[in-house]
Amino acid sequence: MVNAKHLATFILGAAAGVALHKYLKTDEGEKMVEDLKSKAGDLKTEAEDSLEKIPEYFEQLKNQGSDTLKKYSPEVEKILQDLLDNIRGKGGSAPTATPPTP
Repeated sequence: MVNAKHLATFILGAAAGVALHKYLKTDEGEKMVEDLKSKAGDLKTEAEDSLEKIPEYFEQLKNQGSDTLKKYSPEVEKILQDLLDNIRGKGGSAPTATPPTP
């Protein structure tokens, strides 16, 4: 059902479209379109450059994280290895459960 509100919205939208079309045909409008195209091209190039750098960034992040972990917690590697050994059943230092005394 079309009511007066919908009709008014449609007419205002159409009028705005006509006004924009006329503005874009002026020298100033054409300059604005060219500026927008140029900025869009710059953004596209920047995005493509960023995509190419992602693998390098994550590799650097991984290395820095590993270095930081080793620097601030040198025994973490040993603790993790002991934990893995215990889980796999290779470690002899895992606590053993004693049966309860009746």
